[in-house]
Amino acid sequence: MIKAIAVDDEPIALGIIEALSAKVAFVNLQASFVNAFDAIEFIKENAVDLIFLDIKMPDISGFELLKALDNKPLVIFTTAYTEHAVKSYELDAVDYLLKPFSAERFATACKKASEILDSRTKKSISKPDFLFLKSGFGQVKVYFNEILYIESSGNYMVFMLQQDKILSRLTVKDVLGLLPQKDFIRVHRSFIVSKSRISKIERHQIHIGTHIIPVGSMFSDDVTSSLK
Repeated sequence: MIKAIAVDDEPIALGIIEALSAKVAFVNLQASFVNAFDAIEFIKENAVDLIFLDIKMPDISGFELLKALDNKPLVIFTTAYTEHAVKSYELDAVDYLLKPFSAERFATACKKASEILDSRTKKSISKPDFLFLKSGFGQVKVYFNEILYIESSGNYMVFMLQQDKILSRLTVKDVLGLLPQKDFIRVHRSFIVSKSRISKIERHQIHIGTHIIPVGSMFSDDVTSSLK
């Protein structure tokens, strides 16, 4: 079941979305908002999979609302204007519904959202929580939650673990492709760290227990936004 909300400054438009949502068996429209700021607060406190979102609203646009969210749900834009279509897809919108839209067109957009969510669920279930590293003449199994940080050293990458360290002939690019992006972040040309292991963040360095990791100037903005 998709947990959804609708945001539109026009009550009539919200009423239409509420009526159409009731006809889609896999959509649970939890709330509707004429005030975009109320919607932002609701999303902060509740699990929301999908937003039916108007674009032109008086206080804040739909685009601005979406950018204000840290954990962005899927979005289906609903609008009477065609000129925003390109920008909506740049923001990875599921669909762009031009008012007035039919029940069939609405259902098609909801189906797209459902397929995306199903695909994400399957990936998260099937994705392993470990990797095998070639070290010496063998392969070493390393669980992601054991990794403190990874450091580039010449032609090798040094994996610093809780109780050990492993050298493997890899590049930074290779390692970034092996790690789950949501759990690790590159903070320097030579360092990748586990987000969950960070104990303290300073302007130019990160603490992981007793380890102090430098933060490169070209990565500082990404570090700040990712760890909010």
